[in-house]
Amino acid sequence: MVDLHSHILPGLDDGAASLAESMAIAQSSVRDGVELIAATPHVREDYPTTPEEMERCVRQVRAALEERGIALELRPGGEVALDRLPQLEPQELRAFGLAGNPAYLLVEFPYHGWPLDLHERAFRLQAAGTTLVLAHPERNDEVQADPSRLEPVVRAGALVQLTAASVDGRLGRRARAASAALLERDLAHLVASDAHGPLVREAGLAEAARAVGSDRLGRWLCSDVPRAIVEGTPIPPRPAAGGERRPWWARLRRG
Repeated sequence: MVDLHSHILPGLDDGAASLAESMAIAQSSVRDGVELIAATPHVREDYPTTPEEMERCVRQVRAALEERGIALELRPGGEVALDRLPQLEPQELRAFGLAGNPAYLLVEFPYHGWPLDLHERAFRLQAAGTTLVLAHPERNDEVQADPSRLEPVVRAGALVQLTAASVDGRLGRRARAASAALLERDLAHLVASDAHGPLVREAGLAEAARAVGSDRLGRWLCSDVPRAIVEGTPIPPRPAAGGERRPWWARLRRG
């Protein structure tokens, strides 16, 4: 599996506070079946991470992984706040490209309220050759109330990343129900951990893939789509429904 959202870099934001915590996240990820993880530190007002700081920490963590023999590939990236986008130079945005691919940028979706400039930001990025990847919109109260609000920006080319702990229910019923609705409407494309520590939203991709209720869809969300982003290949089509057990969101509606 490929995890394209984590706060594994030490001391940059509210994620790993030390290199030891970074290694704990890495070991948890490997146990979960993750082969590649993207370091995506916050880039926002309270954590104004620079590309240089991100790259320095990536080198530090890579060296520690190699020294300890932890078989986890680490790629660079960033989780950029919407209101931070106009403040960054084009070369900075490219440096924060998801998993080192400047054609994709992970952008933090707010937890409360609807971002009025979302479509404008998505359009500007798309015009510059960058696909917007929305981080965890299922945890936003407006999306929970009406998941279909995301449809226009997704149909315009944006991708949606769900948090594993939302999909499997660890973040509560509302986040799980919103994840279900986005999956049902074909408005979600990948699942990632958003791991902040070994005990805070730790990996859990394997459990999320199982919770989806379809082996093919779970593989698409946790392996196929994120791997295509890493490799710069076309996003594979979503697997057709049918031939497997009843989808998880259909069971959720019953109970």
